[in-house]
Amino acid sequence: MSFSHLGLSEKVLAAVAATGYKTPTPIQDQAIPHVLARRDVLGIAQTGTGKTAAFVLPMLTMLETGRARARMPRTLILEPTRELAAQVEESFIKYGVNHNKLNVALIIGGVSFDDQDAKLMRGVDVLIATPGRLLDHNERGRLLLSGVELLVIDEADRMLDMGFIPDIERICKLVPFTRQTLFFTATMPPEIRRITEQFLSNPVRVEVSRPATTVASTTQLLARSGRDGAEKRDTLRRLIRSAEGMKNAIIFCNRKRDVATLHRSLLRHGFSVQALHGDMDQSARTAALEQFRKNEVTLLVASDVAARGLDIPDVSHIYNFDVPIHADDYVHRIGRTGRAGRAGTAITIVAGSNDAKAVAAIEKLIGQPIPFMDKIAGTPAEPQHEPRSEPRNEPRNEPRHEPRHEPRHEPRQTARPPQRGRHEHQRRPQQPERRPPQQQPAPVARIEDARPRRAPQPVRKPMDDGDASHLPAFLLRPVPLKA
Repeated sequence: MSFSHLGLSEKVLAAVAATGYKTPTPIQDQAIPHVLARRDVLGIAQTGTGKTAAFVLPMLTMLETGRARARMPRTLILEPTRELAAQVEESFIKYGVNHNKLNVALIIGGVSFDDQDAKLMRGVDVLIATPGRLLDHNERGRLLLSGVELLVIDEADRMLDMGFIPDIERICKLVPFTRQTLFFTATMPPEIRRITEQFLSNPVRVEVSRPATTVASTTQLLARSGRDGAEKRDTLRRLIRSAEGMKNAIIFCNRKRDVATLHRSLLRHGFSVQALHGDMDQSARTAALEQFRKNEVTLLVASDVAARGLDIPDVSHIYNFDVPIHADDYVHRIGRTGRAGRAGTAITIVAGSNDAKAVAAIEKLIGQPIPFMDKIAGTPAEPQHEPRSEPRNEPRNEPRHEPRHEPRHEPRQTARPPQRGRHEHQRRPQQPERRPPQQQPAPVARIEDARPRRAPQPVRKPMDDGDASHLPAFLLRPVPLKA
């Protein structure tokens, strides 16, 4: 079966033949006829199955007639990340080589508004955009969506994970109600199902495989590791060094700061590695991807947001340095390998009970167990961690056990805890100096004893009139009389 029976134009068929493709993938074979028939399509397929060509090829055929007006694109494609949007643009350039008058515009963040405005002013047949930048242009009055004839929402489940669903709802209300909608996703969580029921009109469901399934050609394994970050990095290095037939690999982390930390660690250990995460500017992200595609670097450490949907056809290994928080992300991560029928290997590092629970959720989602690796090559390096952990615990236990083995302190410190006996033994030379001042209550006692001396003074007895005791002493002295 070839592309010729799908109803594509001669220009498109010639471009496909020039790229070397002869047989359409299942998603292309089932979706393209319905797209050309102007039907809404709900496509559910794994990553790496040719979803992009499933809407690019029929769109090129449909856009051969008609002309775009300034600031009013004819078709709109929404992508969750800049890299995915750039890949779709490359697909239009590759398959639209025979369409000389086709205008394609890329509206993403990290690029000047003025350059994008200039493209919109010339008229755009295909507008490829991320939701945030698209709404920015619309709010500035630089873009009108009332002329959109076909809307494509790609990687819809990733849109949900990134919080773009409110933006998608706003955009769907800005385009005409009579538009044609193509909706592609790898998984079908309840929120995505609600969106399809709200914005798709009697769609044709094209389901190549059960939602959230993994490619059969990918070998999935688990590797045990300690919880400490250094132990996980050591486990990863041993996995990479012992990998059989590894051409290149993508290493996934849950957080951007972990991407940077792991990237620096691998560089210090002599690996050829690049990093890719959302905090990098667009030029750095593009350069990192180009180096990895051209095999200038062997390893790419990436976050889910940056690496989602990347079209790198020949990735031999995937390493999950962190078990993904959402089980759906596991399907997308390992979908980077085993593409186009090639064999691939995906290894997930499991550290602790929380990771084990996340793995159980993944196994429930994909409907199959993931086995543990029997042994990682290079495991003799593991005993190096055991002696490191023992000295860390010994100082904490020494104060508790040492005094028990010293017989000299036992008769003196029998009624006290071992730690107190030890410290008191150290302070023994200073105790004789402190005790004498503590045993002298003399100042307080003497003051109290001195107070009763004043007690007789306020006690006054009744005096007789002849009593002269109240007279001053000098008046009572005997006075010598002169003869």
